[in-house]
Amino acid sequence: MAEYKALSATEMDTVDAVRTFFILATCTTLSVSAIPSFRSRFVNYGARATKAAGSKEPSSGAPASSGVSRLLDSLASWTVPHGFFTHFYIASVLSSAFWATQLPLRGPAFWAVAARVSDEHLQNSMSLNQIIWCWVLMTIQGSRRLYECVALSKPSSSRMWFVHWLLGIGFYVVTNMAIWIEGTGTLLSKDLTLDDVRITRVPSPRTLLCVPLFLLASGFQHDCHHHLASLKKYTLPSHPLFSRVVCPHYAAECVIYLSLALLAAPQGEIVNKTLLSCLLFVVMNLGITAGSTEQWYIQKFGEASVRDRWKMIPWVY
Repeated sequence: MAEYKALSATEMDTVDAVRTFFILATCTTLSVSAIPSFRSRFVNYGARATKAAGSKEPSSGAPASSGVSRLLDSLASWTVPHGFFTHFYIASVLSSAFWATQLPLRGPAFWAVAARVSDEHLQNSMSLNQIIWCWVLMTIQGSRRLYECVALSKPSSSRMWFVHWLLGIGFYVVTNMAIWIEGTGTLLSKDLTLDDVRITRVPSPRTLLCVPLFLLASGFQHDCHHHLASLKKYTLPSHPLFSRVVCPHYAAECVIYLSLALLAAPQGEIVNKTLLSCLLFVVMNLGITAGSTEQWYIQKFGEASVRDRWKMIPWVY
């Protein structure tokens, strides 16, 4: 343990590093989306992307592009197929499997993380029961989304900026660490046994609230994705969940991560701050995409198509 304590004194606290990743990702994405020339090139993708994004063709009658514009166009042309979304969930499932071996056995990757967790974050720790539940639910989320990408996705020529792809993979890798990292103190002090995973244990009130909330949101999101996959290309959704919300599947995603943040709250805390920073990124990122989706619906089907509909979260946005 001495060598790990020595390392922790010279490295950034791992919990703070994970939170910083989510906060920086949130701020960077928000900043890029706030600049029109960046948003059109780097934020929108798929059907929402403009022709200018990644295109070097000047519009008719437009003056020659400036050097900065040509540079931005060149960067925007670095794209990957939209189908690479599947890689996000492959990364998530593999990460879940990886930590399922590292945590119980206290493998080298676990020690590399635990060695850099400060005493402050070790003191108020998640319980083993919370860690197990969060791992199970995150595994369900990654596996379901992987299944949907494989079974429901249609062939598409759409592309996305390569940074979206890298950020998405990074998000799921880091999130699979975030779901247990505030339980490091417990993992260091107590061995995981079969007794800890008995289904006969009486669930806590927090578990009784958060697990059904997660499963309900997951079911809603699956229904939305199944309906969207059944539509003909570029047609309006008709599922009841879309009647008052443009992107109800995004709202469901936010509820999924909210339930995890509440479920993983360490002793004496209302919410898990690491997963709260993760939720912040999810809300901001999907909120931007929901706004773009609303604008695309207006351009494609008219303002009446989204009239009296919230973009993502009813009564909020």
